Amino acid sequence: MLLALALMLVPQMGRDFLPAFHEETAVITTGAAPGTSLAEMEKISKSVEDQIRQVPEVLHIGRRIGRAERSDHVVPMNNVEFDIDFRKDGQGRPLPVVLDDIRTRIKTVPGTFSIISGPLSHRISHLLSGVTSPVAVKIFGPDLATITHLGEQVQKVAKTIPGLEDAKLDMQAQIPQLRIELDRDRALVHGVSPGELNAELSTLLGGSSIARLRENQRIIDLAIRLPENWRGDAETIRNLPIHTVTGDYIPLKLVADVREASGPGSVYRENTQRRYVVSIKPSARDAGALVAQLEQKVRDQVKLPEGYFISYEGDFRAEQAAAKRIAILFAGIMGIIVLLLWSYFRSLVLAFQVLLNLPLALMGSLALTWGLVGNISIATLVGFIAVGGVAARNGIMMISHYLHLMKHEGERFTDAMIERGTLERLVPVTMTALSAGIALIPFVIAMGEPGKEILSPVAICIVGGLVSSTLLDFAVTPAVFRMFGRKAAARALALNAPATH
Repeated sequence: MLLALALMLVPQMGRDFLPAFHEETAVITTGAAPGTSLAEMEKISKSVEDQIRQVPEVLHIGRRIGRAERSDHVVPMNNVEFDIDFRKDGQGRPLPVVLDDIRTRIKTVPGTFSIISGPLSHRISHLLSGVTSPVAVKIFGPDLATITHLGEQVQKVAKTIPGLEDAKLDMQAQIPQLRIELDRDRALVHGVSPGELNAELSTLLGGSSIARLRENQRIIDLAIRLPENWRGDAETIRNLPIHTVTGDYIPLKLVADVREASGPGSVYRENTQRRYVVSIKPSARDAGALVAQLEQKVRDQVKLPEGYFISYEGDFRAEQAAAKRIAILFAGIMGIIVLLLWSYFRSLVLAFQVLLNLPLALMGSLALTWGLVGNISIATLVGFIAVGGVAARNGIMMISHYLHLMKHEGERFTDAMIERGTLERLVPVTMTALSAGIALIPFVIAMGEPGKEILSPVAICIVGGLVSSTLLDFAVTPAVFRMFGRKAAARALALNAPATH
């Protein structure tokens, strides 16, 4: 019954890759429309900074616009990042309240979209999904207009799910372009090769490096191309002389259509496919469950053309992959443990009785984690595994002592022997649990402090498991051994198992 009650707590807890970091600083990433100039971006960032400075708890603000191409975290000119340092006099409001105040203020700056996070969580999100938001919905396909339309549909669906309302589309700006579209039939008639035409136009309009000039330590590429007044006018480009296979020259307009148009300022690709991203900053915990709802609604409401697909990425995917990996490794290790226990007791019954201590530890771990943390992360899973080892060791100590009493001290399989063996192991088992539990109490008390985000959930999980496994072990292990251990104990004694020595 206790185990069933403990398992009922699992659906009530969220699932996260890592615990929430309690960082004393914040990073605000603000994006404007693509193509925004540096001067305009300076004005926008100044407006955002003015809103942030109105929060009394803010002490220092640093900002940077864009990142260089050789940086390990490249962002375009239309992005600005603010590093916020807060006052530490203890007189202000709690940090979550302050961040909510900042979030409300910077939303008043028109034409921008901002995401607030800590330095560590900001970096982790970018490494996991390639974007600065914790959840990235990536739409892939060959046509840019189609994936943009699909992204708008996904955004509409996301805004209907509580916790995913803060969904942002990739900011795309249409810029003027001069398109040169080759007519292959006309080019064939005039003896113009498409590849040679592209190479020739590339040199005439974009330039081609022909040599290098060296001046002391400086190296300067020497390039040739048409003068600017030839490159900026559509009619002039239509009349550019183009080589043919016969050696003659013809104007470009005879083999290609030259027209003014507009197109996206940037096209992002991933794994050779065009990509469009809907960035989401969940306003509630358990992003995995929220994204699962989003996936289901997108499947029902958004029809994907052939050749298009959607990928959901972010912290929650890392949590799912890590949980799956831990589960596989745990299953393999459990098999090895069963073999080791069988070699020690020469009995599968006694081996599985030792493993009964694992659910005893799981009860307390889940209960204390639910009460103090409220969510399950990778740190919690590590704590489950650690406390399981301590609980199993206590079971080994008690059962092996029962066998010792029967072999070396003339005890028979009776209630008196089990009672004696349990009482004689009371102090060692209790001291084992206390020595481990007391050492972890400081990390339990330090829950919520910066720098203890990983250790605290591990310690909470272990302490809860130690309490439940130690208390219940003195009732469950003797009772189960009394009910099912008679034949197994006789077999272990007959085979002179290592546990009887």
